[in-house]
Amino acid sequence: MTNPRQIAFLTLRDVHKGAYADVALDRVLRKVNLSDIDRRLVTELVYGSVRRQRTLDSLIDQLAKKKSHQQPSELRSILHLGFYQLRYQERIPVSAAVNTTVQLAKDNGLAGLTGFVNGLLRQYVRLAEKLPDPLELPENPVERLGILHSFPDWIIQVWLEQLGVEETEKLCEWMNQTPTIDLRINPLRTSIEEVETALTSVGILARRIPHLPQALRLIGNSGAIQNLPGFNEGWWVVQDASAQLVSHILDPQSGEVIIDACAAPGGKTTHMAELMQDEGKIFACDRTASRLRKLKDNAQRLGLHSIEIYTGDSRNSPQFDHTADRVLLDAPCSGLGTLHRHADARWRQTPASVVELSTLQKELTSQTSKFVKPGGVLVYATCTLHPAENEGVITEFLREHSDWQIEPLSVDSPYSTYGTPQGWLKLWPHRQDMDGFFMVRLRKTNDSG
Repeated sequence: MTNPRQIAFLTLRDVHKGAYADVALDRVLRKVNLSDIDRRLVTELVYGSVRRQRTLDSLIDQLAKKKSHQQPSELRSILHLGFYQLRYQERIPVSAAVNTTVQLAKDNGLAGLTGFVNGLLRQYVRLAEKLPDPLELPENPVERLGILHSFPDWIIQVWLEQLGVEETEKLCEWMNQTPTIDLRINPLRTSIEEVETALTSVGILARRIPHLPQALRLIGNSGAIQNLPGFNEGWWVVQDASAQLVSHILDPQSGEVIIDACAAPGGKTTHMAELMQDEGKIFACDRTASRLRKLKDNAQRLGLHSIEIYTGDSRNSPQFDHTADRVLLDAPCSGLGTLHRHADARWRQTPASVVELSTLQKELTSQTSKFVKPGGVLVYATCTLHPAENEGVITEFLREHSDWQIEPLSVDSPYSTYGTPQGWLKLWPHRQDMDGFFMVRLRKTNDSG
Protein backbone atom coordinates (compact mmCIF):
# COMPACT_ATOMS: atom_id res chain seq x y z
CA MET A 1 0.00 0.00 0.00
CA THR A 2 1.66 3.20 -1.18
CA ASN A 3 -1.23 5.65 -1.64
CA PRO A 4 -0.67 8.34 1.05
CA ARG A 5 -4.33 9.41 1.10
CA GLN A 6 -5.54 5.83 1.57
CA ILE A 7 -3.04 5.42 4.42
CA ALA A 8 -4.25 8.71 5.96
CA PHE A 9 -7.87 7.52 5.66
CA LEU A 10 -7.12 4.20 7.42
CA THR A 11 -5.35 6.10 10.21
CA LEU A 12 -8.23 8.56 10.63
CA ARG A 13 -10.67 5.66 10.76
CA ASP A 14 -8.72 4.27 13.74
CA VAL A 15 -8.61 7.69 15.41
CA HIS A 16 -12.39 8.10 15.07
CA LYS A 17 -12.74 4.68 16.75
CA GLY A 18 -10.79 6.00 19.75
CA ALA A 19 -7.09 5.44 18.96
CA TYR A 20 -4.58 8.17 19.84
CA ALA A 21 -3.59 10.00 16.64
CA ASP A 22 0.19 9.60 17.13
CA VAL A 23 -0.12 5.90 18.04
CA ALA A 24 -2.43 5.14 15.09
CA LEU A 25 -0.15 7.01 12.68
CA ASP A 26 3.01 5.33 13.95
CA ARG A 27 1.33 1.90 13.70
CA VAL A 28 0.33 2.46 10.06
CA LEU A 29 3.63 4.04 8.96
CA ARG A 30 5.62 1.10 10.35
CA LYS A 31 3.78 -1.26 8.00
CA VAL A 32 4.37 0.66 4.76
CA ASN A 33 7.40 1.69 2.76
CA LEU A 34 6.92 5.33 1.73
CA SER A 35 9.20 8.07 0.44
CA ASP A 36 9.92 10.95 2.85
CA ILE A 37 7.60 13.22 0.86
CA ASP A 38 4.70 10.77 1.10
CA ARG A 39 5.33 10.17 4.81
CA ARG A 40 5.16 13.92 5.38
CA LEU A 41 1.92 14.11 3.37
CA VAL A 42 0.31 11.30 5.41
CA THR A 43 1.40 12.95 8.67
CA GLU A 44 0.10 16.36 7.57
CA LEU A 45 -3.26 14.97 6.42
CA VAL A 46 -3.83 12.93 9.59
CA TYR A 47 -2.72 15.50 12.16
CA GLY A 48 -4.31 18.35 10.21
CA SER A 49 -7.67 16.60 9.86
CA VAL A 50 -7.72 15.67 13.55
CA ARG A 51 -6.63 19.14 14.67
CA ARG A 52 -9.15 20.92 12.42
CA GLN A 53 -11.97 18.47 13.11
CA ARG A 54 -14.47 21.03 14.41
CA THR A 55 -13.97 23.35 11.42
CA LEU A 56 -14.28 20.47 8.96
CA ASP A 57 -17.44 19.20 10.70
CA SER A 58 -18.87 22.73 10.52
CA LEU A 59 -18.36 22.74 6.74
CA ILE A 60 -20.22 19.41 6.46
CA ASP A 61 -23.00 20.81 8.70
CA GLN A 62 -23.24 23.89 6.51
CA LEU A 63 -23.13 22.27 3.06
CA ALA A 64 -24.77 18.84 3.48
CA LYS A 65 -28.41 17.99 4.31
CA LYS A 66 -27.30 15.71 7.17
CA LYS A 67 -25.10 17.07 9.97
CA SER A 68 -21.56 15.70 10.32
CA HIS A 69 -22.44 13.51 13.33
CA GLN A 70 -25.23 11.88 11.30
CA GLN A 71 -22.88 10.91 8.44
CA PRO A 72 -21.45 7.37 8.36
CA SER A 73 -18.11 7.46 10.20
CA GLU A 74 -15.99 6.42 7.19
CA LEU A 75 -17.69 8.96 4.91
CA ARG A 76 -17.05 11.66 7.51
CA SER A 77 -13.32 10.74 7.59
CA ILE A 78 -13.15 10.93 3.78
CA LEU A 79 -14.89 14.33 3.74
CA HIS A 80 -12.49 15.60 6.42
CA LEU A 81 -9.55 14.68 4.17
CA GLY A 82 -11.12 16.40 1.17
CA PHE A 83 -12.06 19.60 2.96
CA TYR A 84 -8.72 19.72 4.80
CA GLN A 85 -6.82 19.68 1.50
CA LEU A 86 -9.10 22.30 -0.10
CA ARG A 87 -9.02 24.66 2.87
CA TYR A 88 -5.51 24.29 4.30
CA GLN A 89 -3.21 22.76 1.65
CA GLU A 90 -2.46 25.47 -0.88
CA ARG A 91 0.17 23.35 -2.65
CA ILE A 92 -2.37 20.67 -3.55
CA PRO A 93 -4.32 21.63 -6.71
CA VAL A 94 -8.10 21.83 -6.23
CA SER A 95 -8.74 19.18 -8.89
CA ALA A 96 -6.31 16.75 -7.21
CA ALA A 97 -7.93 17.29 -3.80
CA VAL A 98 -11.44 16.66 -5.19
CA ASN A 99 -10.58 13.73 -7.49
CA THR A 100 -8.48 11.81 -4.97
CA THR A 101 -11.21 12.20 -2.32
CA VAL A 102 -13.86 10.89 -4.72
CA GLN A 103 -11.53 7.98 -5.50
CA LEU A 104 -11.15 7.26 -1.77
CA ALA A 105 -14.93 6.89 -1.47
CA LYS A 106 -14.92 4.50 -4.45
CA ASP A 107 -12.01 2.43 -3.09
CA ASN A 108 -13.53 2.04 0.39
CA GLY A 109 -16.96 0.63 -0.33
CA LEU A 110 -18.74 3.97 -0.76
CA ALA A 111 -19.04 3.98 -4.58
CA GLY A 112 -22.72 4.92 -4.32
CA LEU A 113 -21.76 8.16 -2.54
CA THR A 114 -19.09 9.41 -4.97
CA GLY A 115 -21.57 11.87 -6.52
CA PHE A 116 -22.39 13.25 -3.08
CA VAL A 117 -18.68 13.62 -2.18
CA ASN A 118 -17.89 15.28 -5.51
CA GLY A 119 -20.87 17.64 -5.26
CA LEU A 120 -20.13 18.71 -1.68
CA LEU A 121 -16.46 19.47 -2.33
CA ARG A 122 -17.22 21.34 -5.56
CA GLN A 123 -19.88 23.37 -3.75
CA TYR A 124 -17.15 24.48 -1.32
CA VAL A 125 -14.81 25.33 -4.23
CA ARG A 126 -17.51 27.49 -5.89
CA LEU A 127 -18.14 29.36 -2.63
CA ALA A 128 -14.39 29.86 -2.12
CA GLU A 129 -14.18 31.54 -5.53
CA LYS A 130 -16.94 34.02 -4.59
CA LEU A 131 -16.39 34.66 -0.89
CA PRO A 132 -13.35 35.60 1.26
CA ASP A 133 -14.28 32.57 3.40
CA PRO A 134 -17.02 30.04 2.62
CA LEU A 135 -17.27 29.06 6.30
CA GLU A 136 -20.25 30.67 8.03
CA LEU A 137 -19.40 31.85 11.55
CA PRO A 138 -21.60 32.90 14.50
CA GLU A 139 -21.23 36.33 16.16
CA ASN A 140 -20.52 34.94 19.63
CA PRO A 141 -16.71 35.21 20.08
CA VAL A 142 -16.37 31.87 21.91
CA GLU A 143 -18.18 29.89 19.18
CA ARG A 144 -16.68 31.97 16.37
CA LEU A 145 -13.09 31.33 17.48
CA GLY A 146 -13.91 27.72 18.37
CA ILE A 147 -15.32 26.93 14.91
CA LEU A 148 -12.79 29.00 12.93
CA HIS A 149 -9.71 27.64 14.71
CA SER A 150 -11.16 24.26 15.75
CA PHE A 151 -11.12 24.18 19.55
CA PRO A 152 -13.83 23.21 22.06
CA ASP A 153 -15.71 26.22 23.45
CA TRP A 154 -14.49 25.60 27.00
CA ILE A 155 -10.80 25.95 26.03
CA ILE A 156 -11.53 29.18 24.12
CA GLN A 157 -13.38 30.47 27.20
CA VAL A 158 -10.38 29.70 29.49
CA TRP A 159 -8.05 31.63 27.17
CA LEU A 160 -10.44 34.53 26.55
CA GLU A 161 -10.74 35.16 30.30
CA GLN A 162 -6.95 35.51 30.53
CA LEU A 163 -6.04 37.13 27.20
CA GLY A 164 -9.04 38.79 25.52
CA VAL A 165 -10.21 38.16 21.95
CA GLU A 166 -7.25 39.44 19.93
CA GLU A 167 -4.56 37.51 21.80
CA THR A 168 -6.70 34.37 22.07
CA GLU A 169 -6.96 34.38 18.28
CA LYS A 170 -3.16 34.65 17.99
CA LEU A 171 -2.75 31.78 20.46
CA CYS A 172 -5.21 29.62 18.47
CA GLU A 173 -3.30 30.32 15.25
CA TRP A 174 0.00 29.42 16.95
CA MET A 175 -1.45 26.16 18.31
CA ASN A 176 -2.49 25.08 14.81
CA GLN A 177 1.02 25.37 13.37
CA THR A 178 3.20 22.33 12.74
CA PRO A 179 5.39 22.06 15.87
CA THR A 180 9.10 22.82 15.73
CA ILE A 181 11.78 20.44 17.02
CA ASP A 182 14.21 21.73 19.64
CA LEU A 183 17.36 19.89 20.69
CA ARG A 184 19.09 20.16 24.05
CA ILE A 185 22.85 19.74 23.68
CA ASN A 186 24.61 17.53 26.23
CA PRO A 187 27.60 19.65 27.37
CA LEU A 188 29.20 16.61 29.06
CA ARG A 189 29.71 15.06 25.63
CA THR A 190 29.93 17.92 23.11
CA SER A 191 29.49 21.65 22.52
CA ILE A 192 26.72 23.59 20.80
CA GLU A 193 29.24 24.65 18.11
CA GLU A 194 30.17 21.03 17.39
CA VAL A 195 26.51 20.03 16.97
CA GLU A 196 25.83 23.05 14.72
CA THR A 197 28.76 22.05 12.50
CA ALA A 198 27.63 18.40 12.34
CA LEU A 199 24.05 19.40 11.42
CA THR A 200 25.26 21.85 8.76
CA SER A 201 27.39 19.09 7.22
CA VAL A 202 24.23 17.08 6.47
CA GLY A 203 22.27 20.11 5.25
CA ILE A 204 20.20 20.72 8.41
CA LEU A 205 19.79 24.31 9.53
CA ALA A 206 19.41 25.16 13.21
CA ARG A 207 19.27 28.34 15.22
CA ARG A 208 20.08 29.10 18.83
CA ILE A 209 17.37 30.18 21.29
CA PRO A 210 18.07 33.27 23.44
CA HIS A 211 18.94 32.64 27.13
CA LEU A 212 18.98 28.84 26.73
CA PRO A 213 22.66 27.87 26.42
CA GLN A 214 21.97 24.26 25.36
CA ALA A 215 19.08 24.83 22.93
CA LEU A 216 19.03 24.52 19.13
CA ARG A 217 15.84 24.80 17.08
CA LEU A 218 15.82 22.82 13.82
CA ILE A 219 14.69 24.80 10.77
CA GLY A 220 12.75 22.96 8.06
CA ASN A 221 12.41 19.22 7.65
CA SER A 222 14.99 17.11 9.47
CA GLY A 223 13.90 13.57 8.54
CA ALA A 224 14.05 10.80 11.15
CA ILE A 225 15.51 12.23 14.36
CA GLN A 226 17.61 9.17 15.23
CA ASN A 227 19.42 9.53 11.88
CA LEU A 228 20.77 13.00 12.73
CA PRO A 229 24.48 13.25 13.59
CA GLY A 230 25.28 12.86 17.28
CA PHE A 231 22.18 10.86 18.27
CA ASN A 232 23.99 7.59 18.97
CA GLU A 233 26.91 9.44 20.58
CA GLY A 234 24.57 11.06 23.15
CA TRP A 235 25.34 14.59 21.99
CA TRP A 236 21.76 15.79 22.35
CA VAL A 237 18.16 14.93 23.19
CA VAL A 238 14.89 16.37 21.84
CA GLN A 239 13.36 18.80 24.35
CA ASP A 240 11.26 21.91 23.79
CA ALA A 241 12.78 25.24 24.79
CA SER A 242 10.26 25.95 27.56
CA ALA A 243 10.80 22.50 29.10
CA GLN A 244 14.54 23.29 29.15
CA LEU A 245 13.77 26.45 31.07
CA VAL A 246 12.25 24.45 33.97
CA SER A 247 15.57 22.87 35.03
CA HIS A 248 17.33 26.25 34.88
CA ILE A 249 14.68 27.63 37.26
CA LEU A 250 15.32 24.74 39.66
CA ASP A 251 19.08 25.44 39.30
CA PRO A 252 20.44 22.12 40.67
CA GLN A 253 24.03 22.16 41.93
CA SER A 254 26.80 19.52 41.82
CA GLY A 255 26.68 17.14 44.78
CA GLU A 256 23.07 17.86 45.76
CA VAL A 257 20.23 15.39 46.28
CA ILE A 258 17.40 16.11 43.83
CA ILE A 259 14.03 14.40 43.55
CA ASP A 260 12.15 14.50 40.24
CA ALA A 261 8.69 13.55 41.52
CA CYS A 262 6.96 12.82 38.18
CA ALA A 263 10.02 12.08 36.09
CA ALA A 264 8.95 10.04 33.03
CA PRO A 265 9.80 10.23 30.19
CA GLY A 266 12.84 11.97 31.66
CA GLY A 267 13.72 15.07 29.61
CA LYS A 268 14.05 17.25 32.70
CA THR A 269 15.72 14.52 34.77
CA THR A 270 18.58 14.15 32.29
CA HIS A 271 18.83 17.94 31.94
CA MET A 272 19.28 18.32 35.71
CA ALA A 273 22.02 15.66 35.66
CA GLU A 274 23.84 17.62 32.93
CA LEU A 275 23.52 20.90 34.88
CA MET A 276 24.99 19.14 37.97
CA GLN A 277 27.95 17.82 35.91
CA ASP A 278 26.50 14.37 36.67
CA GLU A 279 27.72 14.77 40.28
CA GLY A 280 25.22 14.18 43.10
CA LYS A 281 22.07 12.06 43.18
CA ILE A 282 18.79 12.42 41.31
CA PHE A 283 15.89 10.17 42.32
CA ALA A 284 13.65 9.85 39.25
CA CYS A 285 10.20 8.81 40.48
CA ASP A 286 7.20 7.76 38.46
CA ARG A 287 4.38 5.31 39.05
CA THR A 288 4.49 3.93 35.48
CA ALA A 289 7.39 1.54 34.93
CA SER A 290 6.95 1.43 31.13
CA ARG A 291 7.35 5.23 30.89
CA LEU A 292 10.51 5.09 33.00
CA ARG A 293 12.15 2.81 30.42
CA LYS A 294 12.51 5.76 28.04
CA LEU A 295 14.23 7.72 30.81
CA LYS A 296 16.65 4.83 31.40
CA ASP A 297 17.42 4.56 27.66
CA ASN A 298 18.06 8.31 27.34
CA ALA A 299 20.24 8.43 30.46
CA GLN A 300 22.36 5.58 29.05
CA ARG A 301 22.64 7.20 25.62
CA LEU A 302 23.65 10.53 27.20
CA GLY A 303 26.18 8.76 29.45
CA LEU A 304 24.64 9.92 32.76
CA HIS A 305 25.20 8.00 36.01
CA SER A 306 23.75 10.19 38.78
CA ILE A 307 20.14 9.15 38.15
CA GLU A 308 18.49 6.46 40.25
CA ILE A 309 15.09 5.26 39.06
CA TYR A 310 12.28 4.69 41.57
CA THR A 311 8.95 3.20 40.48
CA GLY A 312 6.19 4.40 42.79
CA ASP A 313 3.61 7.11 43.47
CA SER A 314 5.16 10.28 44.88
CA ARG A 315 2.01 10.81 46.94
CA ASN A 316 2.95 7.72 48.94
CA SER A 317 6.75 7.72 49.28
CA PRO A 318 7.51 8.75 52.90
CA GLN A 319 11.07 7.39 52.62
CA PHE A 320 11.98 10.61 50.75
CA ASP A 321 10.74 12.98 53.50
CA HIS A 322 13.29 15.72 54.37
CA THR A 323 15.99 14.21 52.11
CA ALA A 324 16.18 16.55 49.09
CA ASP A 325 17.98 19.83 48.52
CA ARG A 326 15.62 20.48 45.61
CA VAL A 327 12.47 18.85 44.26
CA LEU A 328 10.99 19.18 40.81
CA LEU A 329 7.26 18.53 40.52
CA ASP A 330 6.53 18.56 36.80
CA ALA A 331 2.90 17.70 37.47
CA PRO A 332 0.56 15.67 35.25
CA CYS A 333 -1.71 18.23 33.56
CA SER A 334 -4.21 18.86 30.76
CA GLY A 335 -1.41 19.93 28.39
CA LEU A 336 -3.20 23.04 27.08
CA GLY A 337 0.21 24.60 26.40
CA THR A 338 1.26 21.81 24.03
CA LEU A 339 -1.89 21.22 21.95
CA HIS A 340 0.07 21.78 18.71
CA ARG A 341 2.18 18.70 19.54
CA HIS A 342 -0.76 16.41 20.31
CA ALA A 343 -3.33 16.70 17.53
CA ASP A 344 -6.20 15.06 19.43
CA ALA A 345 -5.53 16.37 22.96
CA ARG A 346 -7.97 19.27 22.55
CA TRP A 347 -10.78 16.74 22.01
CA ARG A 348 -9.72 14.40 24.83
CA GLN A 349 -9.51 16.89 27.71
CA THR A 350 -12.70 18.21 29.32
CA PRO A 351 -13.58 20.61 32.16
CA ALA A 352 -14.17 17.48 34.29
CA SER A 353 -10.69 16.10 33.55
CA VAL A 354 -9.19 19.49 34.55
CA VAL A 355 -10.97 19.28 37.92
CA GLU A 356 -9.59 15.75 38.46
CA LEU A 357 -6.09 16.86 37.48
CA SER A 358 -6.12 19.90 39.78
CA THR A 359 -7.04 17.59 42.70
CA LEU A 360 -4.10 15.31 41.82
CA GLN A 361 -1.78 18.33 41.46
CA LYS A 362 -2.75 19.62 44.93
CA GLU A 363 -2.13 16.19 46.49
CA LEU A 364 1.26 15.91 44.77
CA THR A 365 2.34 19.43 45.79
CA SER A 366 1.39 18.81 49.41
CA GLN A 367 3.18 15.44 49.58
CA THR A 368 6.33 16.25 47.58
CA SER A 369 6.90 19.44 49.60
CA LYS A 370 7.65 17.07 52.53
CA PHE A 371 10.65 15.71 50.57
CA VAL A 372 12.45 19.06 50.86
CA LYS A 373 15.04 19.81 53.58
CA PRO A 374 14.65 23.07 55.54
CA GLY A 375 15.78 25.95 53.34
CA GLY A 376 15.40 23.83 50.21
CA VAL A 377 13.56 24.48 46.97
CA LEU A 378 10.48 23.03 45.24
CA VAL A 379 9.73 23.96 41.63
CA TYR A 380 6.16 23.31 40.47
CA ALA A 381 5.73 23.21 36.69
CA THR A 382 3.01 22.30 34.20
CA CYS A 383 2.64 22.54 30.41
CA THR A 384 -0.92 23.81 30.69
CA LEU A 385 -2.48 27.28 30.46
CA HIS A 386 -5.41 26.66 32.82
CA PRO A 387 -5.43 28.74 36.04
CA ALA A 388 -7.14 25.92 37.99
CA GLU A 389 -4.02 23.77 37.43
CA ASN A 390 -1.51 26.57 37.94
CA GLU A 391 -2.25 29.70 39.96
CA GLY A 392 -5.11 27.95 41.78
CA VAL A 393 -2.92 25.02 42.94
CA ILE A 394 -0.11 27.27 44.18
CA THR A 395 -2.41 29.78 45.91
CA GLU A 396 -4.11 26.97 47.83
CA PHE A 397 -0.77 25.33 48.70
CA LEU A 398 0.65 28.58 50.12
CA ARG A 399 -2.55 29.23 52.08
CA GLU A 400 -2.20 25.81 53.76
CA HIS A 401 1.61 25.79 54.18
CA SER A 402 2.81 28.90 55.97
CA ASP A 403 6.40 27.59 55.99
CA TRP A 404 6.67 28.03 52.22
CA GLN A 405 6.95 31.13 50.06
CA ILE A 406 7.39 32.04 46.40
CA GLU A 407 10.97 32.92 45.50
CA PRO A 408 10.73 35.27 42.50
CA LEU A 409 13.60 35.35 40.02
CA SER A 410 16.14 38.10 40.55
CA VAL A 411 15.81 41.08 38.23
CA ASP A 412 19.10 40.28 36.50
CA SER A 413 18.01 36.71 35.68
CA PRO A 414 17.75 36.20 31.89
CA TYR A 415 14.38 34.53 32.56
CA SER A 416 12.85 37.39 34.54
CA THR A 417 11.09 38.62 31.37
CA TYR A 418 8.73 35.64 31.75
CA GLY A 419 7.97 36.56 35.36
CA THR A 420 4.69 37.95 36.71
CA PRO A 421 4.02 40.37 39.60
CA GLN A 422 2.97 37.35 41.70
CA GLY A 423 6.42 35.78 41.25
CA TRP A 424 5.57 32.82 39.05
CA LEU A 425 6.52 32.42 35.39
CA LYS A 426 4.04 31.99 32.59
CA LEU A 427 5.03 31.30 29.00
CA TRP A 428 2.45 32.11 26.35
CA PRO A 429 3.32 30.39 23.05
CA HIS A 430 2.22 33.24 20.77
CA ARG A 431 4.40 35.68 22.74
CA GLN A 432 7.51 33.58 23.40
CA ASP A 433 7.30 31.16 20.44
CA MET A 434 7.69 28.05 22.58
CA ASP A 435 5.34 25.62 24.35
CA GLY A 436 2.97 27.09 26.93
CA PHE A 437 4.26 26.54 30.49
CA PHE A 438 3.70 27.61 34.06
CA MET A 439 6.46 27.36 36.65
CA VAL A 440 7.07 28.67 40.14
CA ARG A 441 10.02 28.37 42.49
CA LEU A 442 9.07 27.86 46.14
CA ARG A 443 11.45 28.05 49.14
CA LYS A 444 10.94 26.23 52.45
CA THR A 445 11.48 28.78 55.20
CA ASN A 446 11.70 26.56 58.31
CA ASP A 447 11.13 23.00 59.47
CA SER A 448 7.61 23.30 60.90
CA GLY A 449 6.37 21.13 57.99
